[in-house]
Amino acid sequence: MSSDFYNSYDQECFCDAFNGTRKPDYRSIFFQDRDRIMFSPAFRRLQAKTQVFQAGEYDFYRTRLTHSLEVSRISESIALWLRAGHPDVQVNTHLLEAISLAHDIGHPPFGHAGERVLNRLMKDYGGFEGNAQTLRILTRTIYSRTKGRSGMSPSRALLDGVLKYKRLYRDKGEDHNHFIYDDQQEILAFCFGEENLTAKLNTSDVNRFQSLECQIMDLADDIAYSSFDIVDGVKARFLSPDKLQAWRESKGSNLDELQGKYLDELIDMIKKNKLQPLMNGVIGDLIQSASVQPEDNFMTSRTHRHGFRLERKEPARARIKLHKTLSRELVFGSSALHQIEFKGGQILTRLAETLFDNYIEKPAEPGKPAKKPALLVLVPTEVHGVVCEATATQERARLLCDHLSGMTDAYALRSYKRLFDPDYGSISELI
Repeated sequence: MSSDFYNSYDQECFCDAFNGTRKPDYRSIFFQDRDRIMFSPAFRRLQAKTQVFQAGEYDFYRTRLTHSLEVSRISESIALWLRAGHPDVQVNTHLLEAISLAHDIGHPPFGHAGERVLNRLMKDYGGFEGNAQTLRILTRTIYSRTKGRSGMSPSRALLDGVLKYKRLYRDKGEDHNHFIYDDQQEILAFCFGEENLTAKLNTSDVNRFQSLECQIMDLADDIAYSSFDIVDGVKARFLSPDKLQAWRESKGSNLDELQGKYLDELIDMIKKNKLQPLMNGVIGDLIQSASVQPEDNFMTSRTHRHGFRLERKEPARARIKLHKTLSRELVFGSSALHQIEFKGGQILTRLAETLFDNYIEKPAEPGKPAKKPALLVLVPTEVHGVVCEATATQERARLLCDHLSGMTDAYALRSYKRLFDPDYGSISELI
């Protein structure tokens, strides 16, 4: 691999009070990035976090962990495909793997329902977003230390690759998601040398400004969940030839010629009981739909990572759009998944509200004093200590949100039972 595609600017590591200077190592910077993520507790917890179906319900269905591994492998395949057609585009596969493995570590338990719950409860404290939480983990909380938590001193290329969204919470307007936290403006400055990307790019749509590695990860993510959600949906009997044909009869007028062709192919795959092997071939076609074009912007003089725009052929766009629509309407939109999602949201809501009531002082009502928190020890001792040491209300809320978002589905359920189920509470259950 050419060594001049990445320079010292790409490999410089983020250092501040939470991130120390890296020591020299026999591994490359990007190899270290990959290892630090792969061997972290935040990454391991993905094995018990919901992707589509509740984690642990059945052995077959994907979790956030298996999804992240699949995104990692697809990303590398895209990089190899691009390298074959564009020898000057020497994307580092260790860097891509690190970005792919990290891209979902900020997601909370119970899937998107959990994300919505935490964002609502954090409305007055800076919001919650999975991508923003990923950045917070990488730069603030991934390691447990004697005196609290710290970040992993990530490289600039890794942070930029994970940084799918670049709009700050205070600039989100009426949108509910796709932002990073306001105090992560320093990460924007580190990655781009600019805090105000809107002015630099002359557009408010700063989320579209992505490094080549981020674009590759985003495509790999689209390919993975649009394809494998279909496979899991068929296995769970949410999708069948009859259901797909009925859906076609009700939605057929909205399908273009390509989507109609791909729907026929999908129905035929299921009828022949060859969906899994044939879907692997579809994924190969989607990977080979990618190409790059030169890009010119304010970052191209500093790094090759912003010198290219990833493009997708129209047939790939049509197939991915079809798969996403089928998953959204027939799987995610089903009564069964809505009920499970609702239950997970209720569990996390009651847990979060209880912790916020216990640890965060309520604003004073007219004519009444502010409500002091009870400060019972309702979280692990080390978390309780850190939260109690925090004097600012917003900081306490963010620390509680770190704890809640870091829970696996099973841990959140156990915590709920421990606090609210009268029949759950023996010494063995508390361990």
